[in-house]
Amino acid sequence: MDYTNYCILLVDDESDILEFLSYNLDKEGFKTHKASNGKEAIEIALKVKPHLILLDVMMPGIDGIETCEEIRKIPSLNQVIIAFLTARGEDYSQIAGFEAGADDYITKPIKPKLLVSKVKALLKRMRNQEESFPELKLKSSDEDIIIDRERFMVVMKGKDLFLPKKEFELLNLLFSKPEKVFTREEIFQRIWGDNIIVGDRTIDVHIRKLREKIGDNYIRTIKGVGYKFSN
Repeated sequence: MDYTNYCILLVDDESDILEFLSYNLDKEGFKTHKASNGKEAIEIALKVKPHLILLDVMMPGIDGIETCEEIRKIPSLNQVIIAFLTARGEDYSQIAGFEAGADDYITKPIKPKLLVSKVKALLKRMRNQEESFPELKLKSSDEDIIIDRERFMVVMKGKDLFLPKKEFELLNLLFSKPEKVFTREEIFQRIWGDNIIVGDRTIDVHIRKLREKIGDNYIRTIKGVGYKFSN
């Protein structure tokens, strides 16, 4: 996998950490950009459209959680991967991070080889998810739903509906096989990955948010098992 075309935005209020991250990633052929706070990170992200953002959690002003939430509201940045950088011992809830829209987290300090390996794994997962499903269409008697992976959006009743990245991936997974029951374990593995530990509340929050946007009629709860998409 060629990484020379991948752009990474590094966000941390400590300059030495930014230099450490950029030095080791630049050596691998990545194109890196740096920001020292959340506001600057959003501005740069809008300009360069990074594939991945490594985002410090504890920053003055707008912290990492708030920055992540703001980025997830921007349709043009829906596809970006966000991984939180957290120091050992910090009072940080991984659940809060995932609910804010994060894809993963990296604990500081981290050795260079592990950093590069983690970044490559995240980008590989992104590519695999992009290749998993073609455009999917469902037509019912009263309305149409189209999932457009190229634009990373949903068209409902002829109107564009932009969803945060994880909500889109979750709907895309359920919608790929209507009436198939996806277990909670399968959803966690397909959406969050094998090496990420998330609680039951995380998936419930994402399901609730999806129902608020597309209605309650499509995603069915199979008690004690998981969820399915029904027309």
